Amino acid sequence: MGKNKSSYSASIITYCRAYHAMHDEPKIFDDFLAGHLLTDEQRTKFDAMIYKSNKALYYIGSRKTFSSIIKLLLPRRFKRTFEAIAPKDLNLISSPTSAVDWYMHAHGALALAVSRARYTEDNLVEAVGKGVRQYVILGAGMDTFAFRCPALMDKLQVFEVDHPATQTVKRQRITELSWEIPQTLHFVPVDFTHQRLDEELKNSWYDPKILGFFNWLGVTYYLPRETILATLRKVAAIAPKGSTVIFDYLDTDAFDPAKVAPRGQWFLWSHKTGETMKSGFDPSTLSHELAALGLRLEENLSPSDIEKLYFQDHPGNYHAQEHAHFACAVVE
Repeated sequence: MGKNKSSYSASIITYCRAYHAMHDEPKIFDDFLAGHLLTDEQRTKFDAMIYKSNKALYYIGSRKTFSSIIKLLLPRRFKRTFEAIAPKDLNLISSPTSAVDWYMHAHGALALAVSRARYTEDNLVEAVGKGVRQYVILGAGMDTFAFRCPALMDKLQVFEVDHPATQTVKRQRITELSWEIPQTLHFVPVDFTHQRLDEELKNSWYDPKILGFFNWLGVTYYLPRETILATLRKVAAIAPKGSTVIFDYLDTDAFDPAKVAPRGQWFLWSHKTGETMKSGFDPSTLSHELAALGLRLEENLSPSDIEKLYFQDHPGNYHAQEHAHFACAVVE
């Protein structure tokens, strides 16, 4: 993400959450306000982008296409990926509406967005019942919690931490919508690559003596590994013992051409149009890495765990992203 440019990934995830809220039943996670944060221009742009990219995917991936020259130019691993995930019938993506529907079910971004949000907020509700009174959303993007959950807002101080450019765009949109900002919502602009999270939180209303719940979703993929570990270390240092941090991460197989699943390859490739994905973790060693930071790994959900929890009996034909994991850790 550029220095003064709002996050592309934040916008596309908002688009996914809005689509799920408007079109799917039953809902895995109902972000009924997400669509309001997108402008008509943004929705039209995303519709057109998905339509064009899916038609290109069809022609590149089809064995019957005339685009054999394009296929020859692609690395062999990309050719196999496109052939595996491309729509088999052009009618499936014959219009922007049908293309968006196909993409949402096939790509995995929507399934990841709604399942990790559901997992996090379910855990948050449980944590509030046990005395948590501070909720810190790291890389908040266009998160709508503060406007969507008034009953929980009465019990929490909420801190939205994000890159200044993304936060500026969000606040402008909130103003355009005439939404009233709750008194217990605090915006904390932080560039994770250049600013210290602990220092910026200390300069806000955050109280390091009160139990906290940290939500860090959809961010670790895009940061250098040392930045991820440094941020988690700062969370452990600024939060009292018993505080919780939940984050999602890609396993290292996602970055190995010999091991990555076709849909996982597509997931990484499609994000090159926005922010590049850089980092992953080995699930088998994550607990040791977190222990060195002052965190105890309480739960480490694999893609198969996530599939069973949220998608096994869902009629919408959604499936967990093959390389995405959800981690829940506690400050020691």
